[in-house]
Amino acid sequence: MRCKYFALWPGLSMLLLATPVLAEPPLVDLQTSNVRRLLILNQCPGCDLSWVDLRGADLMGANLHHANLTGADLSGANLERANLTQANLTAANLTRAFLSQTTLVNADLDYVNFTEAQLYSTDVTGASMDYLNLLGATVVDTPISVGGGDWEQEISPIISPEEIWQLHPPSAPLYPPAELIDVPEQVLPLS
Repeated sequence: MRCKYFALWPGLSMLLLATPVLAEPPLVDLQTSNVRRLLILNQCPGCDLSWVDLRGADLMGANLHHANLTGADLSGANLERANLTQANLTAANLTRAFLSQTTLVNADLDYVNFTEAQLYSTDVTGASMDYLNLLGATVVDTPISVGGGDWEQEISPIISPEEIWQLHPPSAPLYPPAELIDVPEQVLPLS
């Protein structure tokens, strides 16, 4: 009987020693790798990007389907033609962000700050939009209304005058420093 216990002990000790290797990486490391993935590949569907700093990021055409961007700072970001279908942007900061033909279908936009943002032909079908901040925002051909009712029947929908309907995308996207995304310089876009 004693031999059986000793025979099991080395196998059990190896299992216990291997457990830390199988543990999940810390959330901070996971978010950092998600930011790198987004900035390098321009896609990160289903990623956790909550509370990350993406100020001035060029996310034109990015795939962020079902991503968690809760509280993310996207101020000044270019989100032209980005796919944010079913994304969670609760309390995100999109001050001066540029959204043209952006897809926000079934997205959670509660408490989003769109101050001075530009929204052109943005699809918000089925999106939750409670407590939006649209102060100074330019909203054209995007079904967002002041009172939360039917935007087509709203007495004063948020539609900017025709003279300011011209598109004004960010002139020069801000790329993060190379040491932040930890990739060889030849891979980074030219600044």
